[in-house]
Amino acid sequence: MAVNFGPTAHDYARYRTGFPPELFDRLAASGVGLPGQRVVDLGTGTGVLARAFAAAGCTVAGVDVAPELLAEAERRGAGEAAVSYHRAPAEDTGLPAGAWDVVSAGQCWHWFDRPRAIAEARRLLTTGGALVICYRDFSTEPGTVAAASLELACAYNPDWPEAGGLAENPHWRDELTAAGFDDLHGFAFDTMVPFTHEAWRGRMRSASGIGATLPPDRISAFDADLARLLHDRFPDQPLQIPHRIQALTAKRTPHPSTP
Repeated sequence: MAVNFGPTAHDYARYRTGFPPELFDRLAASGVGLPGQRVVDLGTGTGVLARAFAAAGCTVAGVDVAPELLAEAERRGAGEAAVSYHRAPAEDTGLPAGAWDVVSAGQCWHWFDRPRAIAEARRLLTTGGALVICYRDFSTEPGTVAAASLELACAYNPDWPEAGGLAENPHWRDELTAAGFDDLHGFAFDTMVPFTHEAWRGRMRSASGIGATLPPDRISAFDADLARLLHDRFPDQPLQIPHRIQALTAKRTPHPSTP
């Protein structure tokens, strides 16, 4: 399935919620994202994670392959803490080696060629530097608006492989350990996010299985059906959508086969 977030960049920038402050508080407590640290944000998209680290006082470089997403990142960040953006794949950023305290990846680790992305993270990081993988997924408990929306989305795109969330894969820890990372630490917490009907429709349009995959006429048809579903079954606003926030951190250590 060809996935291209370029056509949905505007919806992505406008309707995707950011990571909550609690995530950065917890990361800071473990020494990640502190003022003065140098951060590379892989798969930065519209720069949500990059701007949050910059607002905390970090020097941040955001990297992505999609020019439309990078344009939205620069537009959304105008007048805020500065982030330098670079068009490059996560597996080959072209940024200086051994010069970064943190490499982050928000909502995107599953898209990468992970062995190459891990190798690139090791190349970028100083010894003792941290790799941080973050996700935010809405809950799809039966009977909820999110479950009904996802059911409709899967009717439009039954081959959507990421439907239902992107919780940490246990193999990721094994891959990181084998590549010379240790001190792995994961945590998760729940938060409630309010959405108007308009915002929830935009959030669903920005999903990889809808706006990044389907042709325009199918996206429009899905959006119209979702609008009817919300009006008929979930009329009260704002909608309260439970989300699960997850993070996995790992430290770069010297590796027998890699300096």
